[in-house]
Amino acid sequence: MSSQNESLKSDTDTSVTPSSAPRITRRSAEQTKKKPVAQAQARTKLRPIRALGIFGAVAGLIATVALPAYAAFQPATEESITLQQVAEDGAQTMVVASDADTTNLPANSYAATTIDEIEQKKAEEAAAQRAKELAEQAAAAAASSSSTSSSAWAGADLSMVPAGSGAVIFPLQSYSYIGDGFRSRGGAHDGVDILAPAMTPIYAAADGVVTVSSESYWGYGVGVVIDHVIGGQRVSTLYGHMTYGTRLVSVGDTVSVGQPIGAVGTTGRSTANHLHFEVEVNGSLVDPMAWLEANVG
Repeated sequence: MSSQNESLKSDTDTSVTPSSAPRITRRSAEQTKKKPVAQAQARTKLRPIRALGIFGAVAGLIATVALPAYAAFQPATEESITLQQVAEDGAQTMVVASDADTTNLPANSYAATTIDEIEQKKAEEAAAQRAKELAEQAAAAAASSSSTSSSAWAGADLSMVPAGSGAVIFPLQSYSYIGDGFRSRGGAHDGVDILAPAMTPIYAAADGVVTVSSESYWGYGVGVVIDHVIGGQRVSTLYGHMTYGTRLVSVGDTVSVGQPIGAVGTTGRSTANHLHFEVEVNGSLVDPMAWLEANVG
């Protein structure tokens, strides 16, 4: 009886033992339930990433294949600009044609901004050029006239009115000495120097109209020029080196023979008090002393 009990006990002990029996707890049960949920969430998160990767691969394929093909069919273009204006600090750049060079222009190098102003500027430049040409022609004519005046009037009769008639007078009533004589060739001396004390009155040699009256008339200093018509001839007389402030006539004044016009001085290119006196007949210089002798007597 005891042996049977022991045998049953032995069988019972070997078939079921506390250490080998599975032990199910509440925590393990909860973990078992959560595992499928976590796997599902992981799969859900991977789907957008996978989609982005697919789209990126497709875009890369398009860029690799399509863009080079597109670039290969682009038409060739020239590096030219038909018209543009680029402003920089203190300068302006203008490109007018594809083969034009870029030129920097200072901002103050021009002022015309409209078509009318540009046309006006062109007209002014043309007028200035024409005036320059006329001045050059006049200078050439004067030089030619000066170069031939001696031969034209050498030995010629300079009488225009009867000597002693009073139509022509000596420009000074008193003087001390006649200095440099007439030597028009080479511009050495185009008149005669009549020495006299300072402030000696100077008189108009004949009736006429004042064409020059200046305190600074080139090398003549204070000078006056009077145009006359004497015996049908066009005559011009010049009075130079007067004293400052002594001019008694202005441009446009009509003067009579013997009328005071200023006083002797030493202005301009002068080394002593004297009157520099010149005479032109029909635009040509003549010897002033010979002209005075022929008409004053």
